[in-house]
Amino acid sequence: MTPKGDSHTQKSSQQASLEWLSAEYHDLNGDHIDILEGTPTALEFARIVQISRPVLIKRFQASSCKWSNDYLISKMGSRPISVAVTPNGRADAITLGPNGKLYFAEPAVEKMSMKSLLDNLSDDTCSDGDGAAAETYYLQSQNGNVYSSGFFNGQDDLSEFETLRQDIPSDVKWCTEALDKSPEAVNVWIGDGGSISSIHSDPYENIYTVVRGQKHFTLLPPTDGWCLDERLYPHATYVRNAGDLVLQPSPEISPPVRWASILNPHLPGCIPPEAHPIHMSVSENEAIYIPVGWWHHVTQSGITVALNWWYDTEMRGMPWVMLSYLRDMKDVPSGNTDNEGSKAVV
Repeated sequence: MTPKGDSHTQKSSQQASLEWLSAEYHDLNGDHIDILEGTPTALEFARIVQISRPVLIKRFQASSCKWSNDYLISKMGSRPISVAVTPNGRADAITLGPNGKLYFAEPAVEKMSMKSLLDNLSDDTCSDGDGAAAETYYLQSQNGNVYSSGFFNGQDDLSEFETLRQDIPSDVKWCTEALDKSPEAVNVWIGDGGSISSIHSDPYENIYTVVRGQKHFTLLPPTDGWCLDERLYPHATYVRNAGDLVLQPSPEISPPVRWASILNPHLPGCIPPEAHPIHMSVSENEAIYIPVGWWHHVTQSGITVALNWWYDTEMRGMPWVMLSYLRDMKDVPSGNTDNEGSKAVV
């Protein structure tokens, strides 16, 4: 079968091929997401990974503790933790800088106690896609903030969350058995409705569970990546200046960051109608499996605590080659060369 239709004659052959792949994938798979009423066996999960579609897992029960403010404060005491701070709730996202240019903006990272973090969060805050009105605090240090790869390799593995380890499993047994490997990283995430994770994809198999609150995911398959209009943006970081957060561009020699220019893919009309987003909420004691390469945008309701286990993807065989091919088929222009890049900020 080959791409058909008169419309593709007015587009580049690459764009026409990407749109055909997107439509063909959707025709074969639809918008359906499997919901499991309990955790799978290793064999069942191996089959899920082979299909490479998200799955919602109910009654996940990663931990028996309650994850209340009192619990977190009593466990962590006064030990400092690294917290991301932004003026608008959008860390690791495209942001308009003071000079009128668009930047990929990383958050300021500030040390504080767990109590200080929780005092800056609100159960009344609910994300509406417009960012927060005041400074937003989000524990998102990731990259193995509970267990890193060093832990699984028998190396010293210092963690700011050492005292929480007894309540956070170092792996997901049926996932470890199915993939025949230990996780690459295990993370804890704590924030409120003011925090928004911009749409991105990860090179990991991801088991993500909510232990308090609720998370809201917008998911797109790798075949829909073309509609996110990735561009290259200069790098910048939020820093404190006289008490205020300001965006500080990195030196010009810093490499540009490739990132999706679509700010709110979960809102109607923000992505092309040919795309096929899947919207899913994950509540307490539920987990979502996000396959490698799947795009995801995340918001949350109230104070939310989540855990996730990242497992390295298998790079042998065809799937990883196909994921790379889908990303490389389309040119990636600068996000600041014309007015097109301005759609990242709405």
